[in-house]
Amino acid sequence: MTADQQLGGDGPEPVRYYWDQELQPLPVAFPEFPVPSPLEEYMFDLQGFIVLRGALSPDEVAACNEVIDRIPASLQRSEWWGNVQRENHPEHRGRSYQQIYEAGAPFERLIDHPSYINYLLRFVGGQGTYDYRHGPLFIDENFVTCRGPGDAIPVHAGGHEHTKRQGFTYHNGRFRCGQINVLFALTDTGPGDGETMLIPGSHKSNFIHPALLEHNRGQVWVTGGSVDDIPGAVSVYMEAGDAIVFVDSCCHGSARRTKPGERRFGVYRYGSTWNRTRWGYSPSAALLERLSDYAANMVRTTDGTNRPDHAGV
Repeated sequence: MTADQQLGGDGPEPVRYYWDQELQPLPVAFPEFPVPSPLEEYMFDLQGFIVLRGALSPDEVAACNEVIDRIPASLQRSEWWGNVQRENHPEHRGRSYQQIYEAGAPFERLIDHPSYINYLLRFVGGQGTYDYRHGPLFIDENFVTCRGPGDAIPVHAGGHEHTKRQGFTYHNGRFRCGQINVLFALTDTGPGDGETMLIPGSHKSNFIHPALLEHNRGQVWVTGGSVDDIPGAVSVYMEAGDAIVFVDSCCHGSARRTKPGERRFGVYRYGSTWNRTRWGYSPSAALLERLSDYAANMVRTTDGTNRPDHAGV
């Protein structure tokens, strides 16, 4: 080939000297399962969350609730039930059970549930980068919470902090979010039930919400608080089986429950596989043996030390 041809002159095939910088559409990992629609992607980008109606079937909801019913009511904060630990947080936030995917098959199935696995892969992103070094996704925390009358959790998070773990990015046609939460309802949640509340668009905010400055941010977690009357917050009412998929930087919390009875919901939190578990847990060998390779890679970690056998239980 002559120099003239190399510089794009006359010749059969001019040389292209530059890489095509336009990223091509990504293949869908599980084309047989639901995929985010253009409207869902638009609303997720705009709001920081979307709601998936009927993500879990009635049978799946019933199976999860049956497992929760078996957890002893006498279990105290920080105590273990098998490989599940009751979280040590104040009573006004309800009862939370960490490592709930250790509680049996109903919760194991939720690790890579077909209703939302493609949503997680799309919104966490990272395909073809170091974020996939150990696999596509990693669960850094998973729990179930049960709240009765008077229970609530205060508003928290927000895009103003710009933390990497909570970060929201969309670039060159791809989402790259530090953490995506799936919150699935195990009971119906309407007015008075202590519903989840979020502030749409707060994942992109450059300013801290003034409500977070009105109180001692650390003390409110001890004394109690809710999202009731927080300007800009909206209630998300759900039927059992519905799920909210939201980026963790979107301000969120709950209303205070005013009705009798109990609200039940679970949260699985997903990010890139170089993450570490939030509280130092590690999955049991028995769980890893039961899971598929794909699901096992989403929970496997090498740094976990928070186990009942390490606590002398």
